[in-house]
Amino acid sequence: MTDQPDSAPRAPEGVDTEKPSAARVYDWFLGGKQNWAVDREFGKRIEQQWPLVRPGSKQNREFMNRVVRAALDEGIRQFVDLGSGVPTAGNVHEVIEAELDEDDEATVVYVDYEPVAVAHATLILEDEAATDWAGIVQADVRDAKAVLRHPRTLELIDFDQPVCLMMMAVLHFVGPDDGPDELVAAYRDALAPGSWLAISQMTEGEGSGPALEGLRWFVEQYRKTSNPVWLRERDEVVPFFGGWPLLEPGIQHLPDWRPERTLNAVEAEATPFAWCGVARKP
Repeated sequence: MTDQPDSAPRAPEGVDTEKPSAARVYDWFLGGKQNWAVDREFGKRIEQQWPLVRPGSKQNREFMNRVVRAALDEGIRQFVDLGSGVPTAGNVHEVIEAELDEDDEATVVYVDYEPVAVAHATLILEDEAATDWAGIVQADVRDAKAVLRHPRTLELIDFDQPVCLMMMAVLHFVGPDDGPDELVAAYRDALAPGSWLAISQMTEGEGSGPALEGLRWFVEQYRKTSNPVWLRERDEVVPFFGGWPLLEPGIQHLPDWRPERTLNAVEAEATPFAWCGVARKP
């Protein structure tokens, strides 16, 4: 992957492309093109200290892609992606477009509170003529009521029918004071039987050595920002599913949930640093 996109993306009106955006930096980690030089430079500094940030990001995105495809195979046609960032580089609506026939329909709601991410998402969905079935809601995922009752959410999602609700790499931005167990329960309670809840969560796991030290440095940097990161171990992730039956193969590290390819050595080194799972509402 090159550091410079093939062509500069179109900047949404009013968006500052002189300051790095967390959403655009993540896009760069994923190999996307919705980023500018300032984002790439910031991402490089993170990568220098923790080289596993890019393979870890890729593993998280691939897990999400596998979940979306599995949900589509089960007949689910409604998706809510909490903390979505910029919807590019293999995000939900792209997977759906690739998987479904033209006469089959699905709906997607992306949710992010960062104005930069929302502005880019709006522009992307407009450019791709997807706004009739995919939308972006600007809201803090920590306010479940604001997300679930937002007019755009209610326009696209019928909560009387199954929904695949995804919390991908977002709960590590929900700290103890935010009441994470109660928050996830509020989302679970809004879903109809047959719905899926998919979660990925950063962790120290069984990591060790320089890789673990790099992760701890990464966490320390975010603790200095308005978006501190909170790591959780497996037994802290289990309660988020509220006792719903877990889909096979249960709670795993990202590449081990229904794997589709073999990892290289660097990817394997990143494996311990996140947990994931999917459960179905009875």
